[in-house]
Amino acid sequence: MDMLSLVLVAVGLAMDAFAVAICKGLAMKRPGIRSILIVGVWFGFFQALMPVIGYYLGAAFYDYIAAYDHWIAFFLLAVIGVNMIREALSDEEEGVDADTGFRTMLVLAIATSIDALAVGISLAMTGDDIMTSAVLIGVITFLISAFGVKIGSLFGDRFGKKAELVGGAILIVIGLRILLEHLGFL
Repeated sequence: MDMLSLVLVAVGLAMDAFAVAICKGLAMKRPGIRSILIVGVWFGFFQALMPVIGYYLGAAFYDYIAAYDHWIAFFLLAVIGVNMIREALSDEEEGVDADTGFRTMLVLAIATSIDALAVGISLAMTGDDIMTSAVLIGVITFLISAFGVKIGSLFGDRFGKKAELVGGAILIVIGLRILLEHLGFL
């Protein structure tokens, strides 16, 4: 995957965390730098960790699925993207409070990074360097999440749903691109 695609995947993955970070910021009203960093570090770390786990799971089974790897990568990214779009269009509100304690942040960080696990499996199919990818995904998520807390405290929840919608569309497009490249159309 080229660097632009990887950055777009990272941004797409970060949108769930961004939406939750906006809600955190909204609940905090006036978050301090410590709260902003806590949210960013939790989300960034787990968004970096999960693709690594997914990568090694995917690599372990690569010999069994090598003939279908591009279809698997497309399917996983498309499912994640469609799910993000579905969540963005639903009327369900995410119940997030101002708590940045260990248990709360652990649950939120895992919940917002499950899709990164599937992306890690996709990266194993493409043979990309996982450490560079994971660090980039983690740093971008950290920055976007920290920014999301601040945005949430200033502007409320106007951007959360739109961010998830854009993130989902990005992941679907990247998955489609992987599929079309392997089929020889790009």
